Amino acid sequence: MQGMNALLHPTIALLQSSSLTTVVQQEIERAILVGEYEPGSKLIEATLAMKMGVSRGPVREAFRMLEEAGLVRNEKNRGVFVRDIPIDEAIEIFDLRAAMDELVGRQLAKNITPAQLKEIKGVVSAMEKAVKAEDAYNYHLLNLKFHDRLVEMAGNRKLTAIYRKLIKEISLFRRLNLADGWLMPISAGEHRQIVKAIASG
Repeated sequence: MQGMNALLHPTIALLQSSSLTTVVQQEIERAILVGEYEPGSKLIEATLAMKMGVSRGPVREAFRMLEEAGLVRNEKNRGVFVRDIPIDEAIEIFDLRAAMDELVGRQLAKNITPAQLKEIKGVVSAMEKAVKAEDAYNYHLLNLKFHDRLVEMAGNRKLTAIYRKLIKEISLFRRLNLADGWLMPISAGEHRQIVKAIASG
């Protein structure tokens, strides 16, 4: 029995450290995406480790994952910074996202189920309620949910993963934020049209 425990340990240690890194990464990512750390600001390994009550290893590893995800940049001898996305790159991301939305729309027009259609109609209704209540924050979240669910419903896992990466990068580009209230009613109407077009095939 003793021997068996000894065999398990390295794996458990590895699992613990990798799941800890994931938790740390998700927490830093959340803070970046909600704007706790502005684009261009420096992230300090020791400070974050202390704040989260972990050693610096998982934080370092989380930085590496966030760099791959396009949310931070690691500058040699200077440190890790929240990425500031320049306008030309933002335009490329928006173009790519538009192409993906079109592809998803075409696929769903062919094979969306009545239950899926009902679900996205429900999201649009909630968006319209948020417009009436002038609730820009919840409108923004529902808008993200609407597009994310459509992509998910199309059923291409690779596309979904790439799409989510782009959305995170777009949210760093905060200057074009949907939270500008005047965009809400127009945008809500457009979403109703998207659902109509998909429903009619």
